[in-house]
Amino acid sequence: MLGTGVLSGAFPEAIEAQTPQAKIFGPSAAPIELTINGQRRSLSVQPRVTLLEALRDRLDLTGAKRVCDRASCGACTVIMDGSAVYSCSVLAIEAQGRSIQTVESLGSVTNLHPIQAAFVENDSQQCGFCTPGFVMACKALLDRHPNPTPDELRLGLGGNLCRCGTYVGMHKAIAQAAAARGGGGDKRGGGQREQNAPVLRLGAGGGSNG
Repeated sequence: MLGTGVLSGAFPEAIEAQTPQAKIFGPSAAPIELTINGQRRSLSVQPRVTLLEALRDRLDLTGAKRVCDRASCGACTVIMDGSAVYSCSVLAIEAQGRSIQTVESLGSVTNLHPIQAAFVENDSQQCGFCTPGFVMACKALLDRHPNPTPDELRLGLGGNLCRCGTYVGMHKAIAQAAAARGGGGDKRGGGQREQNAPVLRLGAGGGSNG
């Protein structure tokens, strides 16, 4: 009965009769398949397991960081179907059938992705804990807006926080990476930023005047 905390005996059956049949997961672990960095990975997880937990604890992909664990800092950002998402707020079972890209797919220590190289060259990190999430957010931004405006930049990176405050360097890194994609920078991702490469400038309240 409503308001009493007690369900009548017929109530669950009535709901079941009116609810379309759907695949039920849990509460025990269920087999799922995820497409991560172009590879299909099979694993068994409980329905409560987030994509972040599956990546870090089950698949040993630790680039996405667990910081706030409540979708407010962006350190766990990955790209799913072309959009930047917080992996801490996506259930692993919900990510089935989606294309997931993590920072591990972008480059290596000896062969950096242009965005990663631009972050290094522009001192865009200090402690580095938020850097993988920012790199993935930047990639999603540049994939959608190859030459982002200041407003597009604010919107694209507005969900990621850097507690060290390296936003100026990050904005310069994005400008360098954008120039490289458009032919105005070093396509190899190495070397210094060209002297005339554009630097995106944010207006009042943007957190950067660089």
